Amino acid sequence: MINDTTATTVQNPQTDAPASMPADDIADAQDLADVLATSFRLFARGVADRRSAFRTVTVATVGADAAPRIRTMVLRRFDAAARCLMLHTDLRSGKLTDIAHTPRVAVHVYDARAKLQIRLSAKAQMHAGDAVARAAWLASAPSSRANYAISPAPGSEVIEPPQAPVPDEAGYTNFAVIAVTFDTLEWLYLHHSGHRRARFSWADGNALHSTWLVP
Repeated sequence: MINDTTATTVQNPQTDAPASMPADDIADAQDLADVLATSFRLFARGVADRRSAFRTVTVATVGADAAPRIRTMVLRRFDAAARCLMLHTDLRSGKLTDIAHTPRVAVHVYDARAKLQIRLSAKAQMHAGDAVARAAWLASAPSSRANYAISPAPGSEVIEPPQAPVPDEAGYTNFAVIAVTFDTLEWLYLHHSGHRRARFSWADGNALHSTWLVP
């Protein structure tokens, strides 16, 4: 489910073109520490700026049948210290069945204007009916909450497209938050003068290993 209406304490810039970090800023990231800091800033901007390429991320899961499944989701929150992306979904969604079976997920973002790709290897945890889910629900706009009141469940076969749901507090019973905590971040910047690629991984105890890679 993609729904890009949410309450946020940061005003979203209103521009005609999709927002991305200026290419010069990315090119200035000459050492590994700068690359990682720039990557984290991009995720933070994705939360605040709905026109950012990092506003929507592609999330891949693996089902019980061993088949991969991908979908685009809206980035709702980013905790840099915890290396955690927060995403919202319907509790009845098939992706949660995948995560229950295999918590390991992959995340992909590509900013075409900046020619920058970031891939994450992560572990997903579902929150429903707890303090994390309640806080996220209360921070969501009524139009966003309405999506969780839809019936029948997402993915159900129907004769014709259903009517748009209306805001209903009962939708909270179908609301869930997916916390995606990554332990590997791979960065690829495409440039005519030479591509650059780097990998950052956090081992047990959160020890960081950083390295350049051949693009």
